[in-house]
Amino acid sequence: MSELKAPGASAVSAASGPDAPSGFRPAAVTAVPLATIGALIGVVVPADSGSVPVTGISLNSRAVQPGDLYVALPGATRHGADFVTQAVQAGAAAVLTDDAGAGLLARLSSISVPVLLAGEPRALVGPLAALIYRSRPADASAPSLYGVTGTNGKTTTTYFINALLQALGQKTGLIGTIEILAGGEPIPSLLTTPESTDVHALLALMRERGLDAASMEVSSHALSFHRVDGVVFDVAGFTNLTQDHLDLHGSMDQYFQTKAQLFTAGHARAAVVTVDDEWGIKLAAAAGIPVTTLATSPAAAASAAADWTVNNPAPRGLGTEFTLRHLDGTELRVHSGLPGSFNAANAALATVMVLSGGHDAAAVQAALDRHDPFTVAVPGRMQLVSTAPAAVVDFAHNPDALARALEAVRSAESGSKVIVVFGATGQRDQGKRPAMGAIAARLADTVIISDDDPHDEDAAAIRAGVLAGAVAARQRGGLACTILEVFPRAAAIRKAVDLAGPEDTILIAGRGHEVWQEVKGVNLALDDRVELRSALTARGFTVLEDQRIES
Repeated sequence: MSELKAPGASAVSAASGPDAPSGFRPAAVTAVPLATIGALIGVVVPADSGSVPVTGISLNSRAVQPGDLYVALPGATRHGADFVTQAVQAGAAAVLTDDAGAGLLARLSSISVPVLLAGEPRALVGPLAALIYRSRPADASAPSLYGVTGTNGKTTTTYFINALLQALGQKTGLIGTIEILAGGEPIPSLLTTPESTDVHALLALMRERGLDAASMEVSSHALSFHRVDGVVFDVAGFTNLTQDHLDLHGSMDQYFQTKAQLFTAGHARAAVVTVDDEWGIKLAAAAGIPVTTLATSPAAAASAAADWTVNNPAPRGLGTEFTLRHLDGTELRVHSGLPGSFNAANAALATVMVLSGGHDAAAVQAALDRHDPFTVAVPGRMQLVSTAPAAVVDFAHNPDALARALEAVRSAESGSKVIVVFGATGQRDQGKRPAMGAIAARLADTVIISDDDPHDEDAAAIRAGVLAGAVAARQRGGLACTILEVFPRAAAIRKAVDLAGPEDTILIAGRGHEVWQEVKGVNLALDDRVELRSALTARGFTVLEDQRIES
């Protein structure tokens, strides 16, 4: 649904970033001479160093492997050049750095490997990784690549694409918020989109393992910080744009401009854009590549001349079934077993992206009918933990996502109530806090405000901002909701379960799949799903078996 919420994503120093998992890299890489690397970045490499073989690239001194080009960049607190000695000891074949890094290296008595200097090496990392790993060759051996961006829905849409491609008989990979799949065991993911060095290594690994296709979340952070530089997607998809990450982008327009970078010839060959809001309409008009438009809301389907529209949505179990119709009359019957109209929109986008990737409509319909791929469990995304009461865990941590989640779980059953537990992330856009409180007061019967990830900010101050929005909305609207402040979060979850009857609905929002809560630099073990199952079991309620997507 969104980027990693931990601070510092904009500048991970060579020493502070997590060690890159060894599973990211292909087993075999043909060495690239250092002279070829120099030619790509416009640096003349001395003749006696030109033949130095480079077989990998790393931004992290702790993850350097023999033969790597170590790229020493400025980080949040330290410069990567401070760790060149460790990188060389680990086997780095050469170093690339900037002027500041060169100044730091001048203090060393000697460096036993060549050092290349560039004005803005960060912008070179992606193209260099693509060169070294030969990750996106223009031939049939490269997996088809689907990239999804937008504020909400990225994770679920990539899982849906992955499931539909598997239903079509393809061997697939996935890169995203929750995990990374490359045809083997899943690798836990720490960023929505990994660093470009790891992205290109993963794409080369997928090619080496004979994968047919891969889907990837592309966050605004990834675009801002060059994590997908050198990557060209076969199909790029856009879900929506709502308030989030304004602490990074400053304004909605700047946020939009960042997302729009994906829809240029340097990043994608074709696009599918959801035109349910003004931002989607604007993006479809501005994109520099061929665009297929999709309208998923009734209002958009009625007013926009979109290429594909969602028609006749109807409840089916907890989910939605609908007809996906093209302007030329082509129709597909689609079903998503996940709650909420937004999951129908995610299913529609995944379907149209796969069609745009070259798959035949009849084959796609057969796969949808045989396998029901859009009922796949997506960890922490509208994840159902029990049915009586209905208890759901979702990653919704911005106003639009919270509103959609609450609307999705509202039952038509008379006398049932909705209980929500949520908070707000520290060191992030403070304007979201009262807005989320107000949304909860309008859409839930019992609002329990607790902690999300406070990071280095005072947790009580964060809760106060959310609480103020909820109380103000209740007063303005004459609402009858109950508003509680309960912390720590595990206690808030237990309180929600204590207040629920079998006919009620509990929504635990904001953290989804996350298993750590960061408080003052310390990671505390906390999994909403585990806490919710424990509380439900303690009250004698039946919980569902935990399910996940197959790799």
